[in-house]
Amino acid sequence: MTAGQTLLGEASRKIPVFAASGAPRIREELSNSLRPFYNIRTFDKSEAVLKAVSKSQPAAIVIDETIPPMGGMNLIKTLRKEATSKTLPLVYTANAVDAESLDEAKSYGQVEPLGKPYQPRSLVGAISRMVNAGVEASWEKIEPVQKEALKNTLTSFNAIADQIQGDDPIAYGEVRESCTPLVTAIQNQNFKDMLRGVQDHDNYSFVHSLRVATFLSLFGTTVGIKGDELMVLATGGLLHDLGKMYIPHEVLNKAGKLDDTEFNVMKSHVSHTQDHLDRNSELPSGIAVIAGQHHEKLDGSGYPNGLKGSQINELARMAAIVDIFGALTDRRVYKDPMPPEKALVIMADMKTHLDQNLLALFREMLLDSATL
Repeated sequence: MTAGQTLLGEASRKIPVFAASGAPRIREELSNSLRPFYNIRTFDKSEAVLKAVSKSQPAAIVIDETIPPMGGMNLIKTLRKEATSKTLPLVYTANAVDAESLDEAKSYGQVEPLGKPYQPRSLVGAISRMVNAGVEASWEKIEPVQKEALKNTLTSFNAIADQIQGDDPIAYGEVRESCTPLVTAIQNQNFKDMLRGVQDHDNYSFVHSLRVATFLSLFGTTVGIKGDELMVLATGGLLHDLGKMYIPHEVLNKAGKLDDTEFNVMKSHVSHTQDHLDRNSELPSGIAVIAGQHHEKLDGSGYPNGLKGSQINELARMAAIVDIFGALTDRRVYKDPMPPEKALVIMADMKTHLDQNLLALFREMLLDSATL
C-alpha cells in the first residue's frame, strides 16, 4: 500500500459503531436505524461489549439501559475505569421519564443521553455528534498549525450552516481567517495530518470541502499562485459546495444513479451557492467563479451554464479537477474510497471534460508531495 492510498483512499467505507441492549426488539431497531450509515455490531450482554472493546474500539457505542447483567449505567462506569475507553464516545438510551439516570450518564463525559422513545433520525444524529466529538478530540495530538486549520475551518463551516439557515449573508472575513492556518500548512508542505484527521469525521460535506480546499491550495502553489489569490483558492474550496446544504439527504446520499428529477435537484446546489455568495459584496470574484463554474466541462456539457472551452476560467478548471478527484477518493456511506491512482486514470479519460494540461500538473503535484 502506498503512502497516498493510506492518506487518501483506504479508510473503511462505514464507521464502526457498537450497540448494546438486552431487548431483542431494541437491538433490531438499533441495527435497522444505524446499518445504512455505520458498520454496526450489536451485543446482548455487557461482558461481550467489554471484550469487543478490548480488542478493537469502535468510533462510538450505543448503550441501552437494559443491557444485562450490569445494566447500561454500570457498563458506562466500567468503561470509564479502563484507560483505553475513558473518552470513548457513548450514547446512553433510557426512558425519557428517568431524567435522573439520563443526567447521571452525561456526567461521565463524552456521553450523550437520549430519552426513549426517540425517532431514528435523533439516534443517528446523536451517534454522528459523538463520532465527530471523538474525531475532533483526536486533533489535539496533531501538529499545531494543522490542528488550528481543522478546528477553525470546522467552526467556520458550522457557522456557515447557521448563516444559511438564518438566511444571512456569508461572513467572508471569518471564513478567510479560518483558512489562514490551512494556507500556512500548505506553504510549509505540512498538511498530511489535516487529511488524516478528517478521514473518520461524520460530516461528509465538511470533509469534502476541507479536502478540496487543501488540494486546491496545494495545486495553486504548484502553478505559482501566491498571496491573496492562494487564499481565494482555499476559501473557494471551503465554500464551493455550500449550496448542498439545501439538498435533501436522500438525494445527496443516494447510493445509486440519480434519476432526471433528482439530478436537477442536485444541480440546483450551484445556484443556491451563488445566491448566498452574491449577498456579500466583499467576496473576491474568484470564489464565485470557483463555486459557479466547477461543474462546467470543456465540451459545453457541464452545468449550470453550459460554458465551453475558453469560457471556463482557469481557477474553475483547477477546481473541477480537485472536486472530481475528491469525490472519487472520498469515503461515503454508500461507496468505498477509490485509490487515487485509479481516480487519476479515470480522469485522464475525461479529455472532453477536464483540462488535461492542468491534470498532468495535478498528478505531478501529488507525486512530488508524496501523496500518491
